Order: sequence, then C-alpha cells, then structure tokens
Amino acid sequence: MFPIKDYIPRRYTPLALWAILAANALVFVFELNLPEDQLNQLFHILGVVPARYFQPEWAEWAGYPDTGVLPFVAHMFLHSGFFHFLVNMWILVVFADNIEDVMGPLRFVLFYLCCGLLALLGHMAFFSQSTVPVIGASGAIAGVMGAYMRLYPQAKVLTLIPIFFFPLFINLPALIFLGLWFLMQFSSGVVAAVGTQGAGGVAWWAHAFGFVAGLLLIPLFKVDARCYYCHPRSGGGDDFHFM
Repeated sequence: MFPIKDYIPRRYTPLALWAILAANALVFVFELNLPEDQLNQLFHILGVVPARYFQPEWAEWAGYPDTGVLPFVAHMFLHSGFFHFLVNMWILVVFADNIEDVMGPLRFVLFYLCCGLLALLGHMAFFSQSTVPVIGASGAIAGVMGAYMRLYPQAKVLTLIPIFFFPLFINLPALIFLGLWFLMQFSSGVVAAVGTQGAGGVAWWAHAFGFVAGLLLIPLFKVDARCYYCHPRSGGGDDFHFM
C-alpha cells in the first residue's frame, strides 16, 4: 500500500513542512556528491550506531569521533538513495500539512523531532548492540502518521495497491490505511527482533515506536483552534538501518 494523497484542505501555508523538505533535499544533494567511502563514513558519524552508545569502549576502539548528541537529530536528514528519499518525502507531504495546521510551524518542528527521537530510542532498545547506522526520516514521519490517524480517522486516503503488475487505486479511511500500516510495521518488527533481520534493512521498530509517539503526543502539541486560528497567516490550498 502506498498513499497518493488525502482530501483534507490545509488552512495555512505549511512553512515548517517546506523547511523540513528543503533541509532533507539539501542534505541529499550533498550526499550525491560524495564518493561511496565518504558517504558510508558520513552515515557512521552522523547516523546513529547503537553500539556506539551502549559500548563506548568499542566505539573508541573503532575510532568514532565525539559528536555528542548531534547524530540523534542529524540521522533524520540522511537517506540511503533516491527511493528512500523520495518515498519518505512523498509520505511526509501527504500527511504533514494538516498536522502543522493544528500546531503552527514551531510546534510542528518540535513534534517532528520528538517523534523521530522516540522512534530511534525504540529501535535502540531492541538492537542495542548493533553496529549498523540508523538513518532516515521515517521514524519522525511515522509520528506524523500516528497524529493524523488520531485527528482524522475518517479522512479518505487515495491508496495505491499493486496487484501483480496492475495498479489499483482505492480511497481508504485513514483509520484503515494507517492502522494496517502500523500492523505491518509491528509484525515486521517482531520478526526482525526474533530473527536475524536486525543486522540491516528497514528499522521496523522505529516506525512502530514513532507512530505510537505521534498518536500519544498530539494532544500535547495541538493548539486550540480558537487560539491558533485567531492569528491568521497567509494560506494556500543493507549497510545501514533506514527509516
């Protein structure tokens, strides 16, 4: 399943969404200009390698520099390739503008980063000894999806469902689309945790934890419409774990 679009019109220009898209795009262009060995080094330094924090002696032996907490934010802006980047950014565009509408740009950025951080911590709880870098925005994006399901469960999402070589387009309620999406992440996370898939590939638990984080955090970040809308703004209608 892949979301094509939703049908809820936004009320305000999504400034924070545009800023996040631009930041991801700039970082990705920077990545494209790096040789493969330097790109891999970037993923290890600014991505999050769980063992780097749970085994500091190993990290020192391996030569990791002291970057403080920078990777815990920076990893959300790194992507492994065009498909990883484009899919994440597309899904963010589909769901994020309506979430920013009820928060305002500054709160949305904070919400986005909090969801991404909690998603990462969820992954690290299951793979604390992993030496594979975690990179990607989808933990934070999963939080946006969780918030969307809580706020707009009956909203329709135009969904692409590939059946063999034939694309099927169907409007699904957000509750069904996002609920099924979460169940897929959760079940895949269980398989990864009990098997050998934790060594690389998709960080399923990051998706699941990010989604739950968004679901639970949205009441804390959502601004009462009577307060936020009383100040109108211009409107407009596997060498790593990746998220």
